[in-house]
Parts: sequence; structure tokens; C-alpha cells
Amino acid sequence: MRDYKQFYINGEWVDPQTVNDFDVIDPATETVCAHISLGGEADVDAAVAAAKAAFKTYSQSTIADRIALFERIIEIYKRRIPEIAEAIRLEMGAPISWASSAQAYSGLGHLQEAAEVLKTFEWEEDLGDHRIFKEPIGVCGLITPWNWPLNQVSCKVAPALATGCTMVLKPSEIAPLSAYLYAEILHEAGVPAGVFNLVNGDGPTVGTALSKHPDIDMMSFTGSTRAGSLVAQNAAPTVKRVTQELGGKSPNIILDDADLTKAVKYSVREMFSNTGQSCNAPSRLLVPRKQLPEIEELAVAAAAKARPGDTAEKTTNMGPVVSDVQWNKIQGLIKAGIEEGAKLLCGGPGLPDGVDRGYYVRPTIFSEVSNDMTVAREEIFGPVLVIIPYDSEEEALEIANDTVYGLAGYIQTGNIERGRELARKLRVGNVSINGVEADYNIPFGGYKQSGNGREWGSHGFTDYLEIKAVSGYESA
Repeated sequence: MRDYKQFYINGEWVDPQTVNDFDVIDPATETVCAHISLGGEADVDAAVAAAKAAFKTYSQSTIADRIALFERIIEIYKRRIPEIAEAIRLEMGAPISWASSAQAYSGLGHLQEAAEVLKTFEWEEDLGDHRIFKEPIGVCGLITPWNWPLNQVSCKVAPALATGCTMVLKPSEIAPLSAYLYAEILHEAGVPAGVFNLVNGDGPTVGTALSKHPDIDMMSFTGSTRAGSLVAQNAAPTVKRVTQELGGKSPNIILDDADLTKAVKYSVREMFSNTGQSCNAPSRLLVPRKQLPEIEELAVAAAAKARPGDTAEKTTNMGPVVSDVQWNKIQGLIKAGIEEGAKLLCGGPGLPDGVDRGYYVRPTIFSEVSNDMTVAREEIFGPVLVIIPYDSEEEALEIANDTVYGLAGYIQTGNIERGRELARKLRVGNVSINGVEADYNIPFGGYKQSGNGREWGSHGFTDYLEIKAVSGYESA
């Protein structure tokens, strides 16, 4: 049992100002795996005050000092990857193989990329008699989700540290364990007191207090579109910058010249990875109607390779969803798909065969789905794939863009020019052609109700910077 009841404020682990214990549940066993405390406004005030005081000096630190700091953080992080992976396995149910190879290493990847960007980033430029400066925005409030715990922590903390900002992090109270280890890593690496602060808590209390706080200069939020909208509303009176990485219902278009076996296998695997709990999951599979029977057969065969089970076993490749709340939501949406007339190819309501506990969902595929059905409109956030047939490429594009979301898109084709042309027309922030994965140096973020701003790499620095123009700087 892990006991993580303290908060990290001003370089020290401190007790919360009000006792409010909270149980962290291992979703694979439905048992308590840790205890944390939920903070309140007073804890937020203390953390923000520490960050505000630290900004005066850390914002003036040299680039060489920040690079050296990142080198120490990265070295310690590498050493603690096994601990991080185990924490992620417990807090959100990732199979240990996935927690080790994908989840834990994603946090490291953002640190390494930020360190590389620091070495060459242009902080100043001259425009005639004027000099343009890029300066740290100030104190940042960071709110992160449970589905990619350290990926989302690191892609916010890394650019904040790199640009000279200070910060207060509120990780998800559902999956807070890896963030606690992250704080220990930063402390051991010598991050100056007050630069990084961590307060656990729920959204309505700690999240709202951060968003409204007059001494927070910028809010970076990842989570649901509903919660992101509330963050923006709470931040509006103090006119602070708000960046949001929100929901998605991403289209995955198989064109009629694609290698079907390869394309379908990829599509199902990507949808079921992380148990479907990724905002950019390719959850709507758009396929040529004339190829639908063959694609259905291939999809069912690919889904059969999902192996739900004990998350500590390396042979398990699908864990549970994160909570009973999520499980019940997904069950309701699966039932809605059946009631609205979608064709159930595999899966369905209930637990997978051989599983008698844990928040496991049967790997589910619907076919003959129309884009107005509930399962095609709502972000399910579980291992549920919907197959939508189309009759022309123009119709596929129309269906793909017919959503309030715009985070990601996927294209499978045998003709790269067709893929490039279609990618230009998708109203999304990220497109993958033929399964090419994103690197940590490209911008990540969405259009429409999938949010605003960009994270990752050099583009991820932008929202943490203010622009100052000094005229007459070069005058004699």
C-alpha cells in the first residue's frame, strides 16, 4: 500500500492544510492500492505563492543552467523507469509491458526533446531598429489526466521548465502515483525550491482554484471538452492564457487502394492500444462499402488478438479501463449502439470471457454504423471501434470532418499522393498516413472542440512565452 498524502510545495513535502483522504483504486483488481490527500484552496494558495516567489530568480536563469538541470532530470528518470511503469500499472491499469515500453518512456521522451530544443531555440530576433524578446509567461497551472499520466505531465512540465516558468501541477486524483515519483525525480535533480509544486485534488476544488487564481498567468489543461470549457470559464475573469488539449473522435480512412490486411490490422491494434483510452484514438474507421465484408472479417480476426488479463503478466496486452465510472459509461454506449441498429461484430456488454473482476471491457467492434449514431458522435474512451462505410472519397471526407472534434486523422492508402491530398482537407491538428507515428518534436493539438494551442517540441514552448518588442534597441 502506498501512502502519498503530502504535497510538494516550495521544495519540501508538506502536509495538507486540511485532512481529506482519498483512496486510489487499482482498476484491474478493484482494490485500494494507495492513499492520497485531496487539497483545498489554502494548499493552492501556498503552492502559487511559492511559484510566484521562485519566478523572480528562475526566470533569469541561464540557458546553460537549464540544460544542465534537464541532463540531471533525464539521468534520474531513466534510473527510475521500472518504478514509474509499476506505478502506472497500478494507477490506471496499463499492462506492465505497455506501461514500460510506451507510458513510462513517453515522459522521458518529452524531457529529452525539450533539452534538445533548448540548445538551439531562438530567444531574440532583430527587426530593423527593434528587438523581439521571448520571455517566460510566469506562473503556470498545469492540470493533467489519467489516461497517459506522465506523458501529459512531462509535455507540460518540460516546456515550462525549459522556458523559465514556474508551476503548480494538479495530476488526476484517479491516477496520481506516477506524478508523485516525477516530483521526487525533480527534487533529486535539484530543481530550485518553488519552481515546481504539486497539489493533489479534484477538478471542482483544486482545478477551479488554480484556474481562478489571480497569480496564475497561464493554464494548461488536458482532459474532457466539458472540463476544459469550465477551466476557460473560470480563467476568463483574470484574462490568463488558457491552452487545452481535449477530446477526439478521430477518423481513420481506408482508401480503396490500401493493403487491406495491413491497414485493418493496424487500425484495430491502434484503437485497442491503451484500452482505447487515448484522445487521438482512431475510433471511426471509414471504409469503402464495396470492401466492407472483407474488412469486417479482417477486423474480427485482429480483435481476437486482444488479451485482457492480469496487468502484471507480460502476455497481457489489454488492461481495464480506469474506473467503475468509465466502465459504466462505456457499457451504456455499447448498449446504445446495439439499440440504434449498429451491427455488432464482436464484443458487446459485460466482462471479457475468463475475467471475473476489474473494470475490463470486451474488445468491441460495430459495423454498418452511420455517422449520426451515438457511438459515432460521442467519445467512448474505451476499446470500442465503429466501422462506417462510404461510397466515394468525397463522402469519406465529409463524414470525417462531420464532428465537433478535430484532434487527429488517419489515412491508409497505396498512393501517397492521394494520402497527401486528403490530409490537407482533414480539419484536424495531426494526420498519420499509413501508420507513421508522431515524433516528440512535432506539434500536437487539435481544431474545433479538441482544444487550442500546441504541445511537444519547439512548438510546445510557444504557449509558455510572452513576446516583448523593444523599439530603438539598436539605435546609436
